[in-house]
Formats: sequence, C-alpha cells, structure tokens
Amino acid sequence: MKVVILVGGVGGARFLLGVKQALGLPAIGSAPESPHEVTALVNTGDDVWMHGLRICPDLDTCMYTLGGGIDEERGWGHAGETWTVKEELAEYGAEPTWFGLGDKDIATHLIRSRMLRAGYPLSQVTEALCDRWQPGVRLLPMSDDRVETHVVIDDPEDPDQRKAIHFQEWWVRYRAEPKAHSIIAVGADEAKPAPGVLDAIAGADIVLFAPSNPVVSVGTTLGVPGIRAALRKTRAKVVGVSPIIGGKALRGMADACLSAIGVETSAEAVGRHYGSRKESPDGVLDGWLVSEGETVDVPGVAVRDVPLLMSDVDATAAMVRAAFDLAGVSVD
Repeated sequence: MKVVILVGGVGGARFLLGVKQALGLPAIGSAPESPHEVTALVNTGDDVWMHGLRICPDLDTCMYTLGGGIDEERGWGHAGETWTVKEELAEYGAEPTWFGLGDKDIATHLIRSRMLRAGYPLSQVTEALCDRWQPGVRLLPMSDDRVETHVVIDDPEDPDQRKAIHFQEWWVRYRAEPKAHSIIAVGADEAKPAPGVLDAIAGADIVLFAPSNPVVSVGTTLGVPGIRAALRKTRAKVVGVSPIIGGKALRGMADACLSAIGVETSAEAVGRHYGSRKESPDGVLDGWLVSEGETVDVPGVAVRDVPLLMSDVDATAAMVRAAFDLAGVSVD
C-alpha cells in the first residue's frame, strides 16, 4: 500500500508511528523488505534561521521520533540532550534567548545549514539526514522554497499597536498568549511543492491528514500552490483525523490559531473548514474521524467516531486502521 500523510509537529510524528504499526512495520526504524511505501509531507512553515542555522522543527521531530532518538518526555529534540552551547550563548547575551538549541540538535542544524549554503535543496538535505536516522518513512518537506509563518498580534509592549512576528516567537516565547489577528505563510504563494510531493499524492492508495494543527501545519501545506489541487484530483480517498476532542485542542495552542482565522474550535468546524471533495470547490476530504461519542456533520464527508487519544502506539495504530476502513482500503 502507498500511504501519504500530511503532518506537522509532535502529534504528527506520533501519528506516523501508528501508521507504520498499522501497516505491520516496526514503529521505530526501517524495514528494508517492506512492501508498503509511506510518505510524509511535512510542514516547513515553522522553519526559521537562528544563530546562523536553519532549523526545521517539524522535519526534525518526525525524523528523531521515527528514528528512535526523540526526547519522549518533551516530545521534541534529542534524548539525552545537553545544553552547553545554549548556556554559553546566554553568557554572551546572544539573542534570541527564548529558543533553546541542544548540543546534539545543533549538529543536525549545522549539517543542514552547510548543505543548504552549498546549494542542495531542502528535500535532498532531508534525505541525507535521514540516512543517519533510518525513519522507515520517506520524509518530504512540503516545499524546497522558503516559507515562514508569521502572526500579526497585539504588541506585548504596546497593546494599542499590532506587529507581525515569526510563528516560533509567538508559539515558543509568548505561548500564543497575545491575541493573533491573522496568520500568514510568507512565501507560500510563490512556493512550489518539493520534488516527489505531487507524484506521491497522485500515486497514493490513501491520503491521511494527521491530527496536526489545521492552520499552521496541515493548512500551511495546503497553501502551497498545487498541493490542494493534487489532493482534489487523486484517485485515493482523503481521510482526516480531528485534532479537536470535545471542543478542545489536546496539544499545542490550535484553538488560538483557529480563532485567528475565524474557525470555531470543534471537530465539526475543522472538518467543514477542510471541506468535502464532492460538495466544495476547494474541499479536500472524503472522510473525517472524530472522537468517540461526538456527533458531527460535515456535508459530503463520511464521518466516523472512534477513540482518538494517541495514548500509545497501539491506540494510534487502531485509529489509523479505522481510517483505512473508512477509505475502503485493506493492508492485506
């Protein structure tokens, strides 16, 4: 089976573990003899330059998680990390001080930045980094072009004024507390899908939307010209998994992002935001998984309620199998 997943962040990385297990693959690492092909289209709108290094949080979180090197307690960064460089930067007073880079993580960013400066596109850089981690999934950035998400907020230092800041500053430094008035993926309009992205969608047996942030993860990926159109044309069924359970975002601050674009924090509202491939001119869904016991109506979309808590890999794999079943595809 050829499975394509739109992912971003910690939740997306953990969802990928369940996809692999549902296919009978080892959740961690690779299986050289696998008959299945799993491709993750990863959000790069969170990417940022800091201290002269190109940081790709979502790509790295997926790579570390699937390769067995993630700090499981934090959900991001290396396990067994040390912070000597971060402490030394603080002694110099080097900004930004609110974004911490671990020593092992810096090695990844050094290699990526060196390769980018040498002219390699991000997709090739990511492939090279994955040679070290062997994630067992093809990790594709949504685009090789620079796309960075910015947020227009009330200025924390002058509430009467607004200013635009990088998404990472709003998310990490301010914990999404200043009200967001708009969210803009700078550069997305001019970006192109990375090589292999459109072919993966066209050749898929099923496309899944991980329960990632619908605005700044999945939404940013959909904003790259060509990707939404490819999803609307693919022969595969497109099934999304709601990141909202009982009217709450269980991870991150997706509610603040949804409010910024005028969408209610509910499984139904997010499903309608994505829209139906059958009944909406821009819709991308055929199926929508919501939390057990919820009654949700998304016109033109098959909705099924199942347990959605990713409490462990087994629970996540069961969720993925429910998505396969809703799409009418079989692993056997």
